[in-house]
Amino acid sequence: MKLLFLYQPVKNLKESLAFYRDNLGFEESWREGEHTAALKLPGTEVRLMLEDEIDKEEMTPGGIFLVDSVDSFYEEYKDRYEFTKAPFDIPPGRYAIYLDNSGNPIRILDFSREK
Repeated sequence: MKLLFLYQPVKNLKESLAFYRDNLGFEESWREGEHTAALKLPGTEVRLMLEDEIDKEEMTPGGIFLVDSVDSFYEEYKDRYEFTKAPFDIPPGRYAIYLDNSGNPIRILDFSREK
């Protein structure tokens, strides 16, 4: 697993983009629709992903990790970890969420749909 994004839910994407760009010097690296954008963190490959249309119960701040195959990871660990979201499609690939031993969500994704 490799840390890919730090996820940050926000109240207003436009205002938050201005804050992170204008005050902290981050650069926008991509955008998905009007509700999700990623910013480059200076000096790292990790991105800060901002999203304003969220399910507040599920999407708390935290990391999103890249794995080779979400489906393979799920099959290997589904009996060991508590998955709150089984694998499903997202624009770049597959995505799932499981909980750590403190109940924090660990989000995993792959880029299988980009191949």
